[in-house]
Amino acid sequence: MHRRLAVIPLALTSVLALAACGSGSSAKTDTASGLAKAGVITTCTHLPYPPFQSEQGGKVVGFDVDVVDRAAKDLGVKQAFLDTPFENFKTGAFLNTRQCDVAAAGITITDERKKNVDFSEPYFDATQALLVKKGSSIANLAGAKGHKIGAQTQTTGEEFATKQGLDPVSFESSDALLNGLRTGQVEAVITDYPVVAGWLKKPDLAAEFEVKDNLNTSEQYGIMVRKGNTKLVAALNKAIEEMKADGSYKASYEKWIGPYVPATTATK
Repeated sequence: MHRRLAVIPLALTSVLALAACGSGSSAKTDTASGLAKAGVITTCTHLPYPPFQSEQGGKVVGFDVDVVDRAAKDLGVKQAFLDTPFENFKTGAFLNTRQCDVAAAGITITDERKKNVDFSEPYFDATQALLVKKGSSIANLAGAKGHKIGAQTQTTGEEFATKQGLDPVSFESSDALLNGLRTGQVEAVITDYPVVAGWLKKPDLAAEFEVKDNLNTSEQYGIMVRKGNTKLVAALNKAIEEMKADGSYKASYEKWIGPYVPATTATK
């Protein structure tokens, strides 16, 4: 698995500058906002993961980017990115060693993850989708048994597939997962529905694939922070609440994901 540094969407930063941000001891800490380095909020993510994060025109953009950008604006800082394997989010290692301030990659809040990190308030209600090639004999989740199913490694989609008695083939990224379905390595994939919705916004993919099951797993996404960093949790929660109140949450959702229908009841 590779790691690469990405540019920030608010202002371009050189690779060397961002690498210095993760060096720890040489960076001046911003104690007022709970950031590891004054002037920058560094986000660990796993690229590409549209519609939450992906690179377009030399910038990292997406729904999660917009949410953290709002917190960055409130704090008067810029957002930068560190691309890291998704499995690192389970332990919170990059947060707890202060290489990153937050982790955002469509991350489901789970009790296991909360042992190692803290989360913002939930900002997104998610489901899992079963995606197949058009013309597939797989009609639903029950019909997927006995077939080769793909999922992204260390994700709740992979956990869900396993709990359903499937034996999913693991892929390291969402792009690799889609390519596995396209090339016949697997016959169906289970992954977060918003990711699938982002894929199907592209006409060529919508012509090739279809959703056969939308699975309500009562998942909610949160933004990870270092354990005990209450200042940054408060800043993120404030940004989420402001976005929902002023309409920018809805606008971002519809830009990156699709039609926005507010949840009528909270799920856990």
